[in-house]
Amino acid sequence: RMETDCNPMELPNNTGFEEDSDYRDFEGTDVKDMRLEAEAVVNDVLFAVSNMFVSKTLRCAEDVAYINVETRERNRYCLELTEAGLRVVGYDFDQTDDRLHTPYHETVYSLLDSLSPAYREVFGNALLQRLEALKKESQS
Repeated sequence: RMETDCNPMELPNNTGFEEDSDYRDFEGTDVKDMRLEAEAVVNDVLFAVSNMFVSKTLRCAEDVAYINVETRERNRYCLELTEAGLRVVGYDFDQTDDRLHTPYHETVYSLLDSLSPAYREVFGNALLQRLEALKKESQS
């Protein structure tokens, strides 16, 4: 029988995070750096849009980041990413409009699905190709 319990006393005291000033503020909290989250969002769906990048103009913080996206239909949006999700806050790169009260989306997939039929098609085709590849792998 394999032992899976971990005795906390056996863990090393120094995990390397203490010395790194970037992490000192995060110790003991669940705060995610939204800029890192935003980069992950961009990397996830970049293949299915014309252009997408984290804003270098608008202020990113621990709790908010802004992502510029241009759909394959050539529509431009500025997206806000927070713990609540993603939403459109402007209709051009690096533009925010406080009067906009667009709904939050839990995922970038559902947001882009609502904005761009071409995204939906490209993403769906990529999914089908992946499934076909998995099917071939399992048959060999």
